[in-house]
Amino acid sequence: MRNSYAVLAVVSLALTGLLTVSGCGDDAGPQQAAVTGKAAPSTEKVTLNMASVFPSSLALLGDSGVRLGQTVERATGGSLELKFFEPGALVPGLEAIPAVSRGSVDAAWSSPGFFAGTDLTFNFFSTVPFGPDAPELLSWLYYGGGLELADEMFARHNIKAIPCGVFPPQGSGWFRKEIKTVEDLKGLKMRFFGLGARVLDKVGVATQLLAPGDIFQALQLGTIDATEFAMPSSDENFGLYQVAKYYYLPGWHEPSSIVDLFVNLDVWNGLSDQHRALLEMACGESLRDTMARGESLQAPALRRMQEQHGVHIMTWPPEILGAYRQAWEEVVAEESEANPMFKKVYDSYSSFRENYSIWREKGYLR
Repeated sequence: MRNSYAVLAVVSLALTGLLTVSGCGDDAGPQQAAVTGKAAPSTEKVTLNMASVFPSSLALLGDSGVRLGQTVERATGGSLELKFFEPGALVPGLEAIPAVSRGSVDAAWSSPGFFAGTDLTFNFFSTVPFGPDAPELLSWLYYGGGLELADEMFARHNIKAIPCGVFPPQGSGWFRKEIKTVEDLKGLKMRFFGLGARVLDKVGVATQLLAPGDIFQALQLGTIDATEFAMPSSDENFGLYQVAKYYYLPGWHEPSSIVDLFVNLDVWNGLSDQHRALLEMACGESLRDTMARGESLQAPALRRMQEQHGVHIMTWPPEILGAYRQAWEEVVAEESEANPMFKKVYDSYSSFRENYSIWREKGYLR
């Protein structure tokens, strides 16, 4: 990643904040306290049940949710517990964010893109086709107005969303055979995530969104012909190479991606200022960890795929990438006309990228 280290240096300041704030409590034993509309004293124990869309066994995407809970417990001296629940334990994985909105669970570990059935615009706070890498995406969110727009949208659904993980580029597809032309894509049934699914629909692919835990079986049984899921380390973890041997990069649909901590807004407002601050700082630490750990895991995973699993690591031909890009531009035009919020967020995002471009193009070796 071109400028990851600069962002790592900034985000890692959260760790210092964690250590400083965690010393603010007293030595009294914590007591269990229900979260209500009234701010709970930080010396009383508060437990937030967190439903996850990713299983804890999934390296990086899943286990980072568990690590977040461990960081929160350590930083608060046990006065705040963020209790991780596997997909399906409280609600089905794809229902985690809606359950937070309804208040049937306190929190969720998921991606804004899994809430896009409510409004496609939520995808912008997760990942964007042909979009920025992680540092630039975080820059737009934190210093370009992105988070203010996210807060505006999520508040309508009684949700507080905090960016809590940033991940490397994703693989863009597992196929049983080589894809040589756009014609080879037409008619395929494929699991796909985010706005990239709308792009593939335009080139003739029949896309659907499946929860992570349902992907392998659907591919194995032939319910879908192809799939994408995540970055190479996670795809290897899921064993997708056992069914399909052609793995396509780069991840044009997810050049980087965000996972959030979602908290019911009434629950969030009922937390003490200290606990709210610690959750924000713990997510800052998680951003640092997922960025650095994510980059460290991908090259070994790709080498194992080639050397041990017989996977063909493929690169999209320019003509197919060109077709994807053209389809993406059509999606933007159509959705901007149909959805004022989509246009508002896209205008903010694209204006930031345009202003940033001189630094992206001149400031870094390519």
